[in-house]
Amino acid sequence: MKRWLSHLVIQAGRRVAKQAAGLLAGLAMVCQAASAQDIPELKIGLMATLSGPAAIYGKHMRDGFMLAVKQSNGALGGLPTNVLEVDDKLDPDYALQQATKLIEENGVDIIVGVNFSKIMLAVHDPIVRSKTLFIGTHSGPAPIAGRNCSRYFFSTAQQDDQVHETMGRYASLKGYRQVVTIAPDYEAARDAVAAFRRHFKGQIARELFPKLGQTEFSDEFAQIEEIEPDAIYAFMPGGMGVELVKQFHTSGLKGLVPFLSSNTVNALSLPYTSEMAEGLFSAAHWAPNLDNPANKRFVREFGRAYNYEPSTYAAQGYDAARLIHFALELTGGVKDQEAMLSAISAAPFESVRGDFRFNSNQFPIQDFYLVEAVRRTSRLYEMEAVARVFDDVGDAYSGSCRM
Repeated sequence: MKRWLSHLVIQAGRRVAKQAAGLLAGLAMVCQAASAQDIPELKIGLMATLSGPAAIYGKHMRDGFMLAVKQSNGALGGLPTNVLEVDDKLDPDYALQQATKLIEENGVDIIVGVNFSKIMLAVHDPIVRSKTLFIGTHSGPAPIAGRNCSRYFFSTAQQDDQVHETMGRYASLKGYRQVVTIAPDYEAARDAVAAFRRHFKGQIARELFPKLGQTEFSDEFAQIEEIEPDAIYAFMPGGMGVELVKQFHTSGLKGLVPFLSSNTVNALSLPYTSEMAEGLFSAAHWAPNLDNPANKRFVREFGRAYNYEPSTYAAQGYDAARLIHFALELTGGVKDQEAMLSAISAAPFESVRGDFRFNSNQFPIQDFYLVEAVRRTSRLYEMEAVARVFDDVGDAYSGSCRM
């Protein structure tokens, strides 16, 4: 009888233990689900030119940004990150509509991106007026660096004038006395030439402004040959720049007249110009050979992820995502706007460009380099930093910024 009662007690105890274990497991699942629901999502609107002839710029920027998101396992600062990609189609009106949609319908926490100045000038003021955090990854027109600066806007790129100023300073350091400039005939290109002049102490022998879209430059090269300047300075983006480099190569001037440029010889044009661009110079705040751990990792992992070489546009996008990631780590994952503004201002990350901090207008204070197109292998050409032209420099418009 005692043995039977003991058996009943043991069996009952086992049933209670099983029920308790099941209850505890159920409670654990409920708690895990609740915890997952409690983790806020970080929603980012990424705006770039992703269609048409200029899509290559947006692709590089997007791929750089998304590489950093992947490196954080899809959770910048520990927050599950949803990136909403928007193609601005290089259309200011359409871009403004899409920015408004990102803010009002999608409720994004942050907007990043923008490759071109006409898009930036269309969307900047409406975005910052909505008090949405905005991180620019390339375009930096003068108004948003100066009188229209905003505490809600940061740049991981540069103010637009700075690469042109870098080449102007380099030309002066080389002792060039006469330079011919060549740029398309539109306002931003004229601004580029003006920025070059700001730091060039010699004489502009002639300013050449071929028609926008022109692809034949025999007349311009004939004028350059007649003038015999100490150097050429070219601001010729996109397809115009590719054709300019090709025709410079066959003009008989290569090797006789130094070719200085900005937004003309770069990682995006090198696949089309290859050996014809070898030895030509440009200016940049970043190059793949910069010797710091963050940059070495970026260049290595970007090539593995996308099977092509990164450009400055990719580096700017990558730094934007890393800036967000480490700012959120600084806030402990809190995406409150004031906390984020304070954390981002501290620039709490290692940039792929090395030295980096924000100026009073929230554009970077950084180094600028002379970069040269060099041959790495029989098929691979890269831009290599060969000299530092500016050390820890801010832009010309920060003094006009009043936040």
